[in-house]
Parts: sequence; C-alpha cells; structure tokens
Amino acid sequence: MLKGIPKILSPELLKVLCEMGHSDRIVIADGNFPAESIGKNAIVVRMDGHGTCEVLEAILQLFPLDTYVEHPVQLMEVMKGDPVETPIWEEYKQIIDKADERGAEAIGQIERFAFYEEACKVYAVIATGESALYANIMLQKGVVSEDA
Repeated sequence: MLKGIPKILSPELLKVLCEMGHSDRIVIADGNFPAESIGKNAIVVRMDGHGTCEVLEAILQLFPLDTYVEHPVQLMEVMKGDPVETPIWEEYKQIIDKADERGAEAIGQIERFAFYEEACKVYAVIATGESALYANIMLQKGVVSEDA
C-alpha cells in the first residue's frame, strides 16, 4: 500500500502512467469504445467497474497535462445530426479546472473518426464501464516539474 495514491489506480495503471513520457497520450474510454481493437498497438488497462469521471479525476492527481499544446485534452466530437446530449463534458470541465490552470481552455474536440485514428497511436487505452455516450477523452502528458 502507498499513501497519497488514489485507490482507484491499480498497480498496472500506475506503472503505465509512470512509463509515459512527455507528449505520450492516453485514452479514457467509455464502455462502447472499441478499446481492444483500437488499442491493439497500445497497452489496454481494463477498469470496467468504473466511470470515466472517477478515473479522470484520479489520473489528473498524478499526471500533468501538456503545456506545449493548445488542447492537451481531446473529446470525441458528436456526429452531426446525432441527437445525443453530453452532460458528462461539463463534469470533465470541472475536473480539469481543478487540475490545470487553463481549465476548459485545455479542452478541444476531434471528429469521431479522426479521434479513432489518433487513438490508434496512443500509449495506452483505459477501458471503463462508463455508459454515457461520447464520453471518450484523450489526455496528452506534460512535463513533471521540480515544483510539483
């Protein structure tokens, strides 16, 4: 056991986060995301019993967002004509606001199929049991400074 580490973060996920370097990306995927096929060239960490918000909040306690890019956080854009609401994005904004001084300004959106293409290049995919639609979120790791 360790002190100060969110209990939701398994040893496997802690190892992945530690291995990641500056500019590496990770996807926190909802339950509908094709994690195993998209992540076939990445590390896939199963967290089926958890939601994306609780995973995001725990990761951002240890994981700095990249300050060298405009949007180190990317959401999967809702397809045109899809009547889906995305209230979970407001929760993401609140979580990111606590973790990064840029707040919502750190968040961008990528068209659905472009998101899948970018997700094929990530270091790791976390497969959650999140049931909200369009709840996939990609994070780009920043530099851990001496001040941290």
